[in-house]
Amino acid sequence: MAPLTSHPLEIPRAILTDFTRRAVNPEMARLSARHLMRRGLSVDHTQAVTLGVIVVYAVVIALLWNLPYVRWSLWPFKMLTIAFHEFGHAITACCTGGRVKSISLDPREGGVTHLQGGISAITLPAGYLGSSLIGGLLIFCGFDIVASKVASIVLGVCFLLTLWWARRDWLTIGTILAAIGLLIACWFIDHAEPLRFVVLFIGVMSALYSVWDICDDLILRKVNESDASVFAKRYGGSSQCWGVIWSLVSLIFMIAGILAGLAAFPESFSEQEDDSKKFIPT
Repeated sequence: MAPLTSHPLEIPRAILTDFTRRAVNPEMARLSARHLMRRGLSVDHTQAVTLGVIVVYAVVIALLWNLPYVRWSLWPFKMLTIAFHEFGHAITACCTGGRVKSISLDPREGGVTHLQGGISAITLPAGYLGSSLIGGLLIFCGFDIVASKVASIVLGVCFLLTLWWARRDWLTIGTILAAIGLLIACWFIDHAEPLRFVVLFIGVMSALYSVWDICDDLILRKVNESDASVFAKRYGGSSQCWGVIWSLVSLIFMIAGILAGLAAFPESFSEQEDDSKKFIPT
């Protein structure tokens, strides 16, 4: 039996020379680190497509939101976003010791949540900020197919809660059931790839809903009773001021969702499809 012998670790000369040169030259090391940072912050083709889709969604929704007659094409998604808004009021009321009596949607006036108890300083802004937070999270999930599948499951749970609170309002029930049907249908198309674009669309609309709706209520139509005006009466300030603050927070949620999506999901379309085949395949 041959005796055990140890051998020194051999490093290729090219790697050793390059490592030594970088260690000796701080400027070269700094430039190398900057190059790696640029690579880490770069946007690949799949992410660029997703960003382009987000921009197109925002522009199209903004136009359809304000054009007469054509705006009715957004009506189903607008009702869904309003349902998110009312869900924000309801869930924060439950978390602050209150009780939800009912939720109802109105095709002309929006929606209303009847609450008993709770902390109004939290429940009042939770409508706009809640829908914006949901929008930011959906945008984040919209960068990846598997994440969109997870998001659709969570949305389903939220929808079921909303259905329970709105069990006497047929418009709310119809809107929620149609949304659930759309999400389920997308699971069975091309390994759920369309699902992420639906989730992305709902996310963009929900994230920007507070901006458009606050502008609509406080600047264009100047509605007397809105969440911002009630908040201003109870806690001071003006409704316009609170509306602007909530709109800025909504934009922050949206930007955070985009940046998080870019950082978390660098996979290509084909890689995402392969991952989707392994996660609750359809």
